[in-house]
Amino acid sequence: MVARLDRGQPGPAAVATRTCPFCGLLCEDVVVDAAAAGAVAVRARGCELSRAGFGRQSAPGLDTPLVAGSVATLEQAAQAAAHILREAWQPLIAGLATDVAGMRAAVELADGCGAVVDHATSAAKFRNVLAFQDRGAITTTLAEVRNRADLLVVIGTDIVSRFPRFFERIAAPGGTLFGLKDSERRSIFVGARPPPDAPGRADWLACQRSDLPDLLGALAALAAGARLDATRVGEVPIDRLRELASAMQAARYGVIVWAAADLDFAHAELSVQAIGRTLTALSRTTRFCGLPLGGSEADLTAGAVLLWQVGLPFRTSFASDRPVYDPYLFDARRLLARREADALVWISTLSDLPLPPEATAPPKPPLILVAGANASAARRADVYFPVATPGVDHGGHLVRTDRVLTMHLSAARGSELSSCAHALRAISRELRRC
Repeated sequence: MVARLDRGQPGPAAVATRTCPFCGLLCEDVVVDAAAAGAVAVRARGCELSRAGFGRQSAPGLDTPLVAGSVATLEQAAQAAAHILREAWQPLIAGLATDVAGMRAAVELADGCGAVVDHATSAAKFRNVLAFQDRGAITTTLAEVRNRADLLVVIGTDIVSRFPRFFERIAAPGGTLFGLKDSERRSIFVGARPPPDAPGRADWLACQRSDLPDLLGALAALAAGARLDATRVGEVPIDRLRELASAMQAARYGVIVWAAADLDFAHAELSVQAIGRTLTALSRTTRFCGLPLGGSEADLTAGAVLLWQVGLPFRTSFASDRPVYDPYLFDARRLLARREADALVWISTLSDLPLPPEATAPPKPPLILVAGANASAARRADVYFPVATPGVDHGGHLVRTDRVLTMHLSAARGSELSSCAHALRAISRELRRC
């Protein structure tokens, strides 16, 4: 698919409501204005992420494919990329910040060249994945949080920086299906400070990030009714934890909220397991669920496509006669650091996602860059495909943070750039010709 406006055909309306693809909430009420010159401005119901994303423009000279820094056609770039992948012993397809169609094409390409696939943010995603694989999870949806949750417990997460409209749209929407008022909600922030727009009564249990693993383990024990003789957990008095456990047990519909990307410490999957044990204990007497927030750089979309097409998560290799999953061996950064990957396809369509440092240290592997027409690494790539942004330049689909909806994206403007799926399938066609 080439995302362009053909002369004589109707294009996107100048002012229209669009779904924002730049965080996992996928807010579908953002009003944008597409100017004649191709600039897109957010006019209403936006945030800093949407304003920056929709306002991003192509850099001069980066709207055509490049091979070794020289301008090329799409066909020439696809031939050069196919040659690199054909000569590689262990190709790596990473980044994976693209929509459903782009990820489907990435899986097709990986299958064709025997590559490993891994997302740029998989280190954070595996903090949840490893815990959920071991114990399962009791999770909820954005609609349930909006309409039912009277207590939110936010664990070590600065929600506003990653999901700016979470409280405006989900946790304090100003109206619910079942009459729950925002004034009846309570939120407790463990670690990170509460933001100004937190719903109802907002309390703060201050603690150091390094204390979170012990604190979450103690909270799971208290929720299960265990006796603890300790007087403090890190810098937190044990009585404060007992108060938190009591408040959670008294909730009608409670939710623990966290973003795995903010649990950036060793063995954080064990802390996610502790959250799971807390939810299990509380669910014996009340309704308590988890809401793991994610979806930035389309990581949940990439994971969902892999699961329904292959049955495996990130860090899967297509080098043998069947897909093989290994969360350690097929970590993209480990492969690059140990020089086990000798060709890199980096996909970044939603932002200028930086290359991992291991990919730029000599001797660096050949780089095939499939990214927006503002990529800082474009002229350093061996082959560069400038591609359109889903939800800005062409339509598409992304998976929402609660994983229950695949949201449709509409184009906000016309574009002559190819989609990520179109570019990757051009490479796959060249591979099949030899």
